[in-house]
Amino acid sequence: QVQLVESGGGLVQPGGSLRLSCAASGSIFSLYTMAWFRQSPGKERELVARITHSGGTQYADSVKGRFTISRDNAKKMVYLQMNSLKFEDTAVYYCNAVDSSTYWGQGTQVTVSS
Repeated sequence: QVQLVESGGGLVQPGGSLRLSCAASGSIFSLYTMAWFRQSPGKERELVARITHSGGTQYADSVKGRFTISRDNAKKMVYLQMNSLKFEDTAVYYCNAVDSSTYWGQGTQVTVSS
């Protein structure tokens, strides 16, 4: 069983930055593929960024060049550095882990507003 706890969300002005963190349990964290998804009201949950156990990354086109996903296997943490935030980045952001099953955190709200 894997538990995921997100933190770091909040209110930020357009052009600002936030860093989301996800703390994971589980003895084989280093083998998980980790990801961040987001969901806005009335929209489907979408992939923001993914990082494999070996460090390979994938990003949604809408965040390429602005967001960076990283992981620290020793600390069982995954991060999402979000720069140059836009109004349309407003959403609940969810941490996701995949091994033989799929796990979700409870989500953290990110609001981009002036």
